[in-house]
Amino acid sequence: MRRLVLALLFAPSLSALALDAGPPVPIPPALVADGLPPVSRALAAEVARYTEFRSASFVAWHPVDHHLLISTRFGSTQQIHRVKRPGGDRTQLTFAAEPVANATYDPVAGRYLLFGKDSGGDEFTQIYRQDLSDGRITRLTDGGRSQNNNPRWSHKGDRIAYSSTRRNGADSDLYAMDPLHPESDRRVASVEGGGWSVTDWSPDDRRLLVVEQVSVNETRLWSVDVAEGTKTRVSPDGAEPTVWHSALFHPDGKRAYVLTDRDAEVAYLALLDLATGEVRRVSGARSWEVERFDLSRDGGTLAFVVNEEGLSKLFLLDTGTGAEREVREVPVGVIGRIALHPDGKQLAFSVGSSAAPADVYAVDLKADAVTRWTESETGGVLLALPQPEVVRWKSFDQREISGFLYRPAKHFAGRRPVLVVIHGGPEAQARPNFRSQWSYLLDQLGVALLEPNVRGSTGYGKTFVKLDNGMARDGAVQDIGALLDWIEQQPNLDASRVMVYGGSYGGFMSLASATQFSDRLRGAIDVVGISNFATFLENTEDYRRDLRRVEYGDERDPLMRAYFNRTAPLTNAGKITKPLFVIQGANDPRVPRSEAEQIVAATRKNGVPVWYLLGTNEGHGFNKKENQDYLFFATIEFLRLYLLPEEEAAPAAAGR
Repeated sequence: MRRLVLALLFAPSLSALALDAGPPVPIPPALVADGLPPVSRALAAEVARYTEFRSASFVAWHPVDHHLLISTRFGSTQQIHRVKRPGGDRTQLTFAAEPVANATYDPVAGRYLLFGKDSGGDEFTQIYRQDLSDGRITRLTDGGRSQNNNPRWSHKGDRIAYSSTRRNGADSDLYAMDPLHPESDRRVASVEGGGWSVTDWSPDDRRLLVVEQVSVNETRLWSVDVAEGTKTRVSPDGAEPTVWHSALFHPDGKRAYVLTDRDAEVAYLALLDLATGEVRRVSGARSWEVERFDLSRDGGTLAFVVNEEGLSKLFLLDTGTGAEREVREVPVGVIGRIALHPDGKQLAFSVGSSAAPADVYAVDLKADAVTRWTESETGGVLLALPQPEVVRWKSFDQREISGFLYRPAKHFAGRRPVLVVIHGGPEAQARPNFRSQWSYLLDQLGVALLEPNVRGSTGYGKTFVKLDNGMARDGAVQDIGALLDWIEQQPNLDASRVMVYGGSYGGFMSLASATQFSDRLRGAIDVVGISNFATFLENTEDYRRDLRRVEYGDERDPLMRAYFNRTAPLTNAGKITKPLFVIQGANDPRVPRSEAEQIVAATRKNGVPVWYLLGTNEGHGFNKKENQDYLFFATIEFLRLYLLPEEEAAPAAAGR
């Protein structure tokens, strides 16, 4: 869920802006601003360069040539581009109004692309074919209110397998299709639940490896006969719920490489015998989790990424000898998608950090040389973001909680105000990714940024991720209370000037903090957040409901429903005594618009300022640049008025 809003959040201040700056910036046509003050043109002019950064994410290799597909933005949304050589031009291939972040070449000759795209952020993703000879685009899936996800190519390259909810909107059935002949589309197997996805085809293209997600702590691995549709569970039972994911067939077709936490606290790379269920650890013992991997076509090389307290390390493993080696030339940061070229000679990946946007690199496996393929623009801003400090504090139960602290520029004296940014998920992790806007907050406003990884976050083992489940939810909120205590003890942080921000589940955390710690906060910002888990579960899309019930609890259980209603920010909205800013996408399939509107209505009864910004062409977060920019401006206006009034001249507000 981190794609939500973390890249959209922050904007520059109105300090030192002229009073008479002409008419305000027009509100984008798709936004509805309720209770927000106008945004001055002077603000937009001051901020413009902080909105023009780009990033580049690796998408896929060309099957024959050493060309790359990347995702980057040159207009309103991210689209697919081709790069033919390191440092080469980015040639745009897709030109959709909606974001296109994933694509793949046909694996035989690279004559056409497959890509997925939704409408207005509704996440009902459809699969399209784009013929590269003439640019013609053909929709391959039904085009209705269905999710069509994770297409995987057969080894012969004549079919894809994917999951779709088209049958009833809730269950992710398995389908196969020849993309050149959409009429060949057929359902391979019907399933129960919305958490099924195809990960690989067997070497003979007769079977599929399929993952069934039950919860963040439990998944099952199945083998599915493509012709008959019969399913055989191949992941063994264990003494406790176990995760199996990202499975790829071994070239012998009898085994599979898979990430699992069986008999361990964190996930590792293993080789699973599909007939006997025997599990053999492949990656070396370590206390941090392996989060992704890829296998060369000949099965001789495994590349995998380890998440060490938020930072990534890349390793190569010789499957014949078992020898591992770290690729040490990789920039320090967070690694995204990785993939070996079909010829096995190069590995491509993207990596970004708090100091630089993500860019694409490739490793020559023989020479161990890392080459940079893209260099993304930063809008003319000379970035000076520091590497964050890992900070730790003890919570109410003496459990240690950690987070990332970004300190303001050194020229800001005294105790500095703090913006606490709480990630979504909750099965996610705050990591030191790039956010251009933070450069302005740190260097121009002097605001410290603090990203906590409260209980329930991933990356710290399966025990930690389960600590907030069900009726233990308030423990995560109390982690924020303990963080406020920690801030009071820091000589350079101002505990009297703290604001909380969060998106999705982080939006719930922001609202919950506003009800429980209102006397210790200056305000709260909620982006697509949950205001009552009972109403959220009743109204979220069918394909998500059962997965969310495992995490949050079942609203149909009277005891659980009573807990939801007793602890809900909506129930306790009368305790919110500080300003609130709520941001919502009208087409959000995860956290429906009603969650935002009910908390807005309830909080306005308190007589405190409540701003509400609705994106009518957005879903779970804002993805269109014009909407992102306006949110950017408005967020800084909110910070200036309510977090920084002692430092900011207030004539802009007084002049309205």
